[in-house]
Amino acid sequence: MQTVLLVALVVALCAALMAGFPVAFTLGGVALLFAGIGLALGAFDPSFLQAFPNRVFGVMGNETLLAVPLFVFMGVMLERARLAEDLLGNVARLFGHRRGGLAIAVLLVGALLAASTGIVGATVVTMGLICLPMMLRHGYDPRLAGGTICAAGTLGQIIPPSIVLVLLADQLGNAYQQAQLKQGIYAPETVSVGDLFAGALIPGLLLVVFYLAWIAWVAWRSPLRAPALPAPEDPAIGPALRAALPPVFLVFAVLGSILAGVATPTEAAAVGAVGATLIALLRRQLGLARLREVVQQTTWVSAMVFAILIGATLFSLVFRGLGGEEQVHALLHAIPGGAVGAVLAVMLLMFVLGFILDFIEITFVVVPIVAPVLFLLGVDPVWLGVMMAINLQTSFLTPPFGFALFYLRGVAPPELTTTALYRGVVPFIALQLAMLGVLALWPSLATWLPSLLYR
Repeated sequence: MQTVLLVALVVALCAALMAGFPVAFTLGGVALLFAGIGLALGAFDPSFLQAFPNRVFGVMGNETLLAVPLFVFMGVMLERARLAEDLLGNVARLFGHRRGGLAIAVLLVGALLAASTGIVGATVVTMGLICLPMMLRHGYDPRLAGGTICAAGTLGQIIPPSIVLVLLADQLGNAYQQAQLKQGIYAPETVSVGDLFAGALIPGLLLVVFYLAWIAWVAWRSPLRAPALPAPEDPAIGPALRAALPPVFLVFAVLGSILAGVATPTEAAAVGAVGATLIALLRRQLGLARLREVVQQTTWVSAMVFAILIGATLFSLVFRGLGGEEQVHALLHAIPGGAVGAVLAVMLLMFVLGFILDFIEITFVVVPIVAPVLFLLGVDPVWLGVMMAINLQTSFLTPPFGFALFYLRGVAPPELTTTALYRGVVPFIALQLAMLGVLALWPSLATWLPSLLYR
């Protein structure tokens, strides 16, 4: 009976999400419905629901998760300070006179904005409004232009400091402790935000190199797809440096303090929020109305994240109460190839879910279910976290529900059709999957820096 209810629970959840119901309430509502059915049929232990209030209290008092609204505030404040406009304009003048130079400028600015703001929607929309018309006007292939802007905008999900990595660190840390307790280790280690930040740094930068290499190759093989702009009289090196220095300094202050162990992620996020406010003040882009906008946007995003987390917590409890954890454990152990086969199956599942779900939902629903089993199979937690982060990044690009596609489609001119946009992101999705393969073959790309800094 539990197996039937478990399958029905998953099917009902997918159907409700596909119907467009709010994710947080769908997770909690479907879970409560099947908990009630399970209680009526004697297939569900009510003690799982009794643990829910303590779980909610733990979520709201979690010091690591306090970094989320602070990082969101930092990113929104920098975005409202019109930092992207200055960076894009000046960097485009530096590289635009070379074939593919404008696309390279978009990727470089996207990487810098990723490390300083991490707000995918704002980055994609800003670059779409500024660079997309310019690229199309100068003869860039619409597929290449759209794909480059979308890919550059999603770099904030893997280059630290990243909200995805903060959420993953929280979920993986809990799962890693559970796995160690089941193994009889009563002084368990944890996975910190600093571990994942350090682990994601090299793969994130390497992914940027992959993107740049692809643009350079396209510009070399098909010059008409990425033509050069007329050379400017003034290369604008000075203005580009002045525009880049504030966010670079802020990133070093935030990320450096975490990696050096000087500050916790929450403390560093607070420094980042104050630093972003000072940058906005120095740029004369902060007034009372703009501050109100930043606070409202921060509140909206933070409320969404925590509402989904609470709904996912309830869903996870009901899923376990219906025997789901044992079913997943047995399923992953039965997959041929041991730990390698299990990780491959989980990565494939997360990639497929990325077509229909957001990274937050996947993080809060899937990771707590599968991660403990993978840790029991001996998978390194930092490596797994970085693999998951790169995989989750693809969810922003995969049609039909990739959020970066929606953001760019909303501001794109008619010359960029939806079909061209979908085709344009395919090479970048392939590069992300290639990065997953490289990381699978050389796990030290993710584990070397954390072991150097923290062990």
